[in-house]
Amino acid sequence: MKRQLIEAKRCVIVAADVGNLEDLANLVVNTCDVQGIGGYKVGLVLALQYGLPKIVKCIQQYTEKPIIYDHQKAGNDIPKLGSKFAKVVADSGVNAAILFPFGGAATEREWIDALRKSEVTILVGGHMTQPEFLFSEGGFIHNEAPERIYTIAAKKGITNFVVPGNKLEYVSFYKSLLEKLLKKKNFYLWAPGFIDQGGNITDFGKKAGDFRAIVGSAIYEADNIRKAAETITSQL
Repeated sequence: MKRQLIEAKRCVIVAADVGNLEDLANLVVNTCDVQGIGGYKVGLVLALQYGLPKIVKCIQQYTEKPIIYDHQKAGNDIPKLGSKFAKVVADSGVNAAILFPFGGAATEREWIDALRKSEVTILVGGHMTQPEFLFSEGGFIHNEAPERIYTIAAKKGITNFVVPGNKLEYVSFYKSLLEKLLKKKNFYLWAPGFIDQGGNITDFGKKAGDFRAIVGSAIYEADNIRKAAETITSQL
């Protein structure tokens, strides 16, 4: 396997969905040296309010751990906008970006290519954690869409995939799919959906193999952020 964004086989990624830079700094200070914390995921709320460069600068004052940008959800516009998105993301200094390319196969391929040219690590998701997501569940997304998204990404050389940590039956299916496409131990599963959304990190780990658990409010809303981080990482 080529060098990965994070070398640890298992870790927790802190989803920093806080409201301001002061809270972001406090979150990073209290978690960055906790064993098992692998990096930070920042979303569009902070990005819209402050801009990605300020967010990156804030985090990098305290740690060199990777910063992943989750545009919630990137990869849903026309193909040619991928290069513009990639430039903004790369110029900000973040290390990786997440795509959930429900906008079609052409968009997925071109946005992957654009981020790769910008030397931004790419994570691709296709199945979200909320109920009523797939068409068969009352949602809007075709049941086969996630499988097609992951397959295209794997054939493009992607090795980081976002799956729903609270839907273990699908985790097993996607893991088997990716093992056929990429061989065992040649990819990582990243997953939100724990604690408040019902997923259990330990149970997920039994299905996922090498993984990154994405955890947000259970850490940043805790009375004792450091203790919460230590408790959650102990489940790895």
